[in-house]
Amino acid sequence: MRILKQFFDFYLNSSIHVALAVCSLSWIVLIKHDVFYNEKVLLFTFFATITGYNFVKYFGIAKFHHRSLTNALKVIQIFSFFCFLLLCYYALQLQIKTLIFIVVFGIITFLYAIPFIPKKMYLDHQQNLRDVSGLKVYVIALVWAGVTVFLPLIEANISFNADVYFLAFQHFIFVIVLMLPFEIRDLKFDSLRLATIPQKIGVKQTKIIGLILLIIFFFTEFFKDELPQNEIISTLLVAVITAFFLMLANKKKSYYYSSFWVESIPIIWLLIIMLH
Repeated sequence: MRILKQFFDFYLNSSIHVALAVCSLSWIVLIKHDVFYNEKVLLFTFFATITGYNFVKYFGIAKFHHRSLTNALKVIQIFSFFCFLLLCYYALQLQIKTLIFIVVFGIITFLYAIPFIPKKMYLDHQQNLRDVSGLKVYVIALVWAGVTVFLPLIEANISFNADVYFLAFQHFIFVIVLMLPFEIRDLKFDSLRLATIPQKIGVKQTKIIGLILLIIFFFTEFFKDELPQNEIISTLLVAVITAFFLMLANKKKSYYYSSFWVESIPIIWLLIIMLH
């Protein structure tokens, strides 16, 4: 059991699970545009997510405590390095226009972790986007929406129309709601100066805002020109499942509740679409 737990913790801490979630959203977009599978873009997204997330999560630790890293973090560092190599391999197989788009979001990810702006604007003398008061959830949602919607469509040579922008808006809202259980869980750890949504308006109001966003997420479906019945049903099911996990979220929930179960929702969404 101990070995299984160590493996599972590595699976979560090395960002494999979140990478599968991001890939699931990208795959959903491809399916909705009649492209069932695109190995190059999905594998690039998978390895880029692992590399980007681990860079953001562990950059500070590796920079200042590289000699005292635990064995687990050292393994994650080595794993991330190989994921970076695979990222580069699949990037070389993508079109130039796709790579240009990737560079933009790569810069956002870089600035998210690296200090670069006057200290007086930031939390605890940090200078990265990650610590700007109230900005974290929106930066993550923006990157997820861009990577999961526009990136696969650019590579598939599918032109953007109003439906694509509505879909990107849905993903943006969806990711914000997915982040709320994390912010509720981290209330006991986060500095008040982070100004997360639960810190500013409380847990109850955060859940109400999340439910309102999920209603918007669902009804945005009806603004699209193409409205297949199976997509309406799948969007409704995902909204209900997400609402369920949001309403159960609290400060006492375990690390696994958000990091595994909540982040599994995009994977569940993909399975729902595939089964329809």
